[in-house]
Amino acid sequence: MTDIIIDVDNVHKSYLMGKEAVPALRGVSITVQRGEMLCLMGPSGSGKTTLLNLLGGLDVPGRGHITIDSENIVAMKEEQIARLRLKKLGFIFQTFNLLANFTAFENVEAPMVLGGQYKRKERKARARLLLEQVGLGDRMDHYPSELSGGQQQRVAVARALANNPPIIIGDEITGDLDSQTGFEVMGLIRNLNQEQQKTVIFVTHDPRMADFADRTINLLDGVLHSEVVNNGNQ
Repeated sequence: MTDIIIDVDNVHKSYLMGKEAVPALRGVSITVQRGEMLCLMGPSGSGKTTLLNLLGGLDVPGRGHITIDSENIVAMKEEQIARLRLKKLGFIFQTFNLLANFTAFENVEAPMVLGGQYKRKERKARARLLLEQVGLGDRMDHYPSELSGGQQQRVAVARALANNPPIIIGDEITGDLDSQTGFEVMGLIRNLNQEQQKTVIFVTHDPRMADFADRTINLLDGVLHSEVVNNGNQ
């Protein structure tokens, strides 16, 4: 029996450019297994970032259905989607998106304060543990401006895990990092995927980073163009 955690069924999405509707996705259907690490690739304008935004509940499709962990997010109100994002989705962005006036510790703790599932003492202990897991046990009290790009992205990884979501969504995770640091961060995410069975969906332009995934889906002009199972992933 398969355990599908994400089901994208015949999803269409268009954007208005002036008075003209420009299609970004044209009938995309994808299923993702629980614990899978999936890479989305394609040239600019292929629809990969649009699909990622739809999966994260950051946008809504024009047509089609999206189910996240057995919940139909297309039918949800904004408040329900916001709650689902807090509990079931962790986000990692290319530009880190850390709060500049918060320390690394406070950045990781913040989603737990919003989520409300951990008491204060549990939050503190969990934030420390997560930062230790990403190798920043000695940088907890540093602000983003005092951290390297790789360290900031590690804080972002820890923050994505704060509420223990089953799904991690990454948009060009290594885009602002040098190659060596990018490999280190992707290796960290791959370990989390394997050790904690986190489902990971990420967009990249770098085929070397795609090698970390179990499967790579290539989009072109808003449709699924090809699919590759990575038998020799890292």
